[in-house]
Amino acid sequence: MGNRPPQALDFEEAVLGALLIEPSCVDEAMEELTPSCFYDPKHRMIFEAMVALVNEHVSLDLLSVSQKLVSLGTLEEVGGAVALAALSQKIGAAAHIEYYIKILKQKNIQRDLITASHEILHDAYDESVPVDDLIDMSQSKIFAAIQNSVRKDVQEIGSVIRTAMDEVERMQTQSGLSGVPSGYPSIDRITMGWQPSDLIILAARPSVGKTAFALNIARNAAVDHNMPVAVFSLEMPAIQLAKRLMTSESGLPADKIKGGQKLEPYEWDQLEFKLKALAKAPLYVDDTPSLPIMEFRTKVKRLVKTKGVRLVIVDYLQLMQGPSELRGMREQEVAAISRTLKATAKEMNVPIIALSQLSRNAVQRQGSNGKPQLSYLRESGAIEQDADMVIFVHRPDYLGLAETPDGKETTEIIIAKHRNGETADIPMRFKSDQVRFVEMDDTLINQAQSQNFMSSSSPSLDGSRQPSGGYDPFVGDAFSGGGFQ
Repeated sequence: MGNRPPQALDFEEAVLGALLIEPSCVDEAMEELTPSCFYDPKHRMIFEAMVALVNEHVSLDLLSVSQKLVSLGTLEEVGGAVALAALSQKIGAAAHIEYYIKILKQKNIQRDLITASHEILHDAYDESVPVDDLIDMSQSKIFAAIQNSVRKDVQEIGSVIRTAMDEVERMQTQSGLSGVPSGYPSIDRITMGWQPSDLIILAARPSVGKTAFALNIARNAAVDHNMPVAVFSLEMPAIQLAKRLMTSESGLPADKIKGGQKLEPYEWDQLEFKLKALAKAPLYVDDTPSLPIMEFRTKVKRLVKTKGVRLVIVDYLQLMQGPSELRGMREQEVAAISRTLKATAKEMNVPIIALSQLSRNAVQRQGSNGKPQLSYLRESGAIEQDADMVIFVHRPDYLGLAETPDGKETTEIIIAKHRNGETADIPMRFKSDQVRFVEMDDTLINQAQSQNFMSSSSPSLDGSRQPSGGYDPFVGDAFSGGGFQ
């Protein structure tokens, strides 16, 4: 006794009957259906025989399917040739095959969800299963159950071109960037902002400043442009991230924010004044350690839908947990994490900036001024393959290669891979005491003037004034030479 599993035997018979006598139905059914879509074991065996015939480029009819079932030894199990003949009499209108297929897929998804729920319930009662593993496995099973329903039809090139032309026309009628601004004109000139659905890998050796650079990017988007940004910090607690942001925002030395030196009364006033905009910025921080990749995916979906998040930052990729079945196979686990990050960026149509460690080869190799290479991405070549853009933070002084006292601040932002644009080496300065990256010709005074200018208005290509959201790194009277003027 129990609940009857979702099924539609009459629709199964109608589909199989249509396949036996209507050749026009075969391609659509083979593309959409799998053997598991048929609840009745006899119907499943008949469909498997049909799939085998299609793969052998043999037409489907009563005779060919019967012979295939004989060769598989299952003809008697399905009821013999008489059962096949009966199926061919139960066909509905061939024009309704699409509707029949839809019903079978829906019933299959319901059964898969029931199966996943039973497995989750069984594991939840098992005291030996860690809760973190239970959450990870539950999300994976539910995701796998619904994944078969996600299917996108092919599109005619004409309709795609029309959409692209509309996008080009829209971009021609507005100034500024097409993506989320980085806040660095020399980078935005190349990227046109962080583009939706892109996976951007930001890589460097430990302590070079990749977290600082990522926080600068998050701050610029959230504070200067009021764009919601989500930061997933697997390495550093939220309070430490906040202190870093306070340091770079206030301009006060990091030692004073950490408590190594006492703040003067006027510095307290400066700190409170500078942090007003940061405190109101749409910046969201999640500091869950060892975040499972499927939990990350769920959280990103919720943030995009509820908070309108436009940019996601992960610090850092190698600290995430991949699928439980791949634990112990590190390269495959990292590859699965990388693929899921890219799939999430594409599905939610937001750029994801994932920080990544570089292997030790990056510091052992001294040629080419010790610049990192794509091959140095740690633990998996899949990271390079999945990424739309790979950016390295290179500090010659960190490798002992700085030639001048000035070189201690010199940093290169190396765009080593750019699927939709050019690569470049962009010189910058890293103000370590303020945990802040600045353009080479940028100063604190000019930075303040530029931010004040951008917050009030910015010039468009025709010389008119645009709202602060019209940030354009290409305009000569606001910017030149790759930095603020």
